[in-house]
Amino acid sequence: MDTGNYFLFLGQLPTWLQGILLRNGPGMHTIGDSKYNHWFDGMALLHSFTFKNGEVYYRSKYLRSDTYNCNIEANRIVVSEFGTMAYPDPCKNIFAKAFTYLSHTIPEFTDNCLINIMKAGDEFYATGETNFIRKINPQTLETLEKVDYNKYVAVNLATSHPHYDSAGNVLNMGTSIVDKGKTKYLLFKIPSSVPEQEKKKSCFKHLEVVCSIPSRSLLHPSYYHSFGITENYIIFIEQPFRLDIVKMATAYIRGVSWASCLAYNKDDKTWFHFIDRKTKKEVPTKFYTDAMVFFHHINAYEEDGHIVFDIIAYTDNSLYDMFYLKNLGKDFEENVKLTSIPTCKRFVVPLQYDKDAVVDSNLVTLPSTATAVKQKDGSIYCQPEILCEGIELPRINYDYNGKKYKYVFATEVQWSPVPTKIAKFNTQTKEMLHWGQDDCWPSEPVFVPSPDAKEEDDGVVLTCVVKTDPKDPPFLLVMDAKTFTELGRATVNVEMHMDLHGMFIPQQDVKTDTDKNESCLLPENLMENYLP
Repeated sequence: MDTGNYFLFLGQLPTWLQGILLRNGPGMHTIGDSKYNHWFDGMALLHSFTFKNGEVYYRSKYLRSDTYNCNIEANRIVVSEFGTMAYPDPCKNIFAKAFTYLSHTIPEFTDNCLINIMKAGDEFYATGETNFIRKINPQTLETLEKVDYNKYVAVNLATSHPHYDSAGNVLNMGTSIVDKGKTKYLLFKIPSSVPEQEKKKSCFKHLEVVCSIPSRSLLHPSYYHSFGITENYIIFIEQPFRLDIVKMATAYIRGVSWASCLAYNKDDKTWFHFIDRKTKKEVPTKFYTDAMVFFHHINAYEEDGHIVFDIIAYTDNSLYDMFYLKNLGKDFEENVKLTSIPTCKRFVVPLQYDKDAVVDSNLVTLPSTATAVKQKDGSIYCQPEILCEGIELPRINYDYNGKKYKYVFATEVQWSPVPTKIAKFNTQTKEMLHWGQDDCWPSEPVFVPSPDAKEEDDGVVLTCVVKTDPKDPPFLLVMDAKTFTELGRATVNVEMHMDLHGMFIPQQDVKTDTDKNESCLLPENLMENYLP
């Protein structure tokens, strides 16, 4: 699905909106006669909208990963994904090696990086949740070299939601599975630049491990999709949604997918870890809450000796199961229902508190319904404030990341896993604004701040909208972030798939001129001049 066509833009774009909206997600689920089991397994499809001088250009291209090339060459699925085990595998014997505790041999994971986009230095990478990422050209969507995190840090899995500090360094987390007899979670930093004398070297060669957190279980590490950050702390949540390493080791032989090796224990605790960014040490107090499953941190900040962090959580792991392709049939919106609605939870954790406080006392002194209750053993049991329900894929104004903030931009979902609206939620007043139209499935809304922004919501929100009727064309929606009203839309007359995550790249961060072959989405009165 490498596309290049002429399209139509209706509305008025802000003149300052210059750059590229780059999106990533699964796009191909059938290869030859073989099909993936799960929507998250599909071949990565990149697509972009380039904003330049009041015009919009569109293109899409499959990520030419090693996985993609092997599958296409064989005309069937020959490389396994998390929800689909493939047999046999002629491509470097991927996944065929035993994954055992005794030999410490780790199989090669897929490089089908279909989840997000990451900026490291001046370069951009498609990312998944394995140790592989793929460098891409954000203008042409060309796939470039493969990077193996494992060459620079001992991780087998890594998140697709890194953070960026004020200097532009990347902070990310990964899991090191049974390395030297230990399973641990590593926080690592990728520098934004390298010394002048080493300009030709990759920034990954200067990757630094900031700290490690031992897993509470050697053979059952926690799954995590994101982590949190404040000015002085890293927030890592160790949830009772865990990978079973022994089952993973034998999954290939048993003919089951790796997804079957994930298990949720509703009777276990969820542990909070806070790492001091200056000392690189974990706060010694043990903080925990009830069992939950979560994927996305929203934001976090510090206030009067507390860490306040917001996440979207579930009471079970039904979300992943909803996206098995067997469940996504014609009437799935009516027939497939979540058993747990996504809930926006705010935890308020007192790092500075009276050590002589009596047992069972609430240590939270901020005005919040969230509690943190001292236990007999000195640990602290936390219960959240419920901010709202029914939102997912949250985004914020990243200039407020790690700081006290007001606004969340998110998709709206209720009991169906597919979003039908987007929302702007005010965490302070609890007011929620909505955008939605019949038969529309919007993607993760991306906030882009205006260059002269004075308030947190000065800017625009961009979202790609797929129509439920394949005969109706999809479109890019541009909204005023403050009023949450439509400024315009770019209608795309080619098939556009639902995606997962992405980023807006300002024009000043793009290194070369816009590719001449991109497709232009133009104001209606100019359209006839560009038709072939």
